[in-house]
Amino acid sequence: MSARRNATAPNRRKPEEPRENRGQPIAAEPRLSRSPGTITAFPQAQPAALSNRALNVLKMLAAELLGECPPPENWTPSDALLRRVTFKHLATARNCGPHTLGEIIRWGASRGVTIQRPALTGKSLSASWKQLAAKFAEGSLAQAELEEALEKSVRRKSSSIPIAIQKILLHFLTAPGKQPPT
Repeated sequence: MSARRNATAPNRRKPEEPRENRGQPIAAEPRLSRSPGTITAFPQAQPAALSNRALNVLKMLAAELLGECPPPENWTPSDALLRRVTFKHLATARNCGPHTLGEIIRWGASRGVTIQRPALTGKSLSASWKQLAAKFAEGSLAQAELEEALEKSVRRKSSSIPIAIQKILLHFLTAPGKQPPT
């Protein structure tokens, strides 16, 4: 059964005005200056605060790196802990995924401590080798970058190392006064 187009049925979604108020102007209610995108069911944490997961990761690292036993509640990681934590610690920590890792890095930066991401993150192994060869040719290759690439190769169980990288390894392994063979 369909209704007529011009039929006026009471709108049940809007509360009906009391009869004594009909025809009188309604005072405007003050509106909150909140944009629709910021309304949430739960209160938001302050930007400088860490999530519970990030705090738990840092508590585990505090016990591991500093030997301290943080209290279960109301604990703020010390600056000494932040200075000792590396990207590798965070990447291998239990319950520390990419979101938590980024949160801890941003929080550390807000406290003045920089946790460096590895230079070769997100690159394929062949792209990493090419970047290392280019940096070596420029003379700006650091031993830490080479170690990082080798660790990545070992993690991926890669048995092939390009000849150019083998020459770079030989250069780093020989004494500073000796020249590597060409």
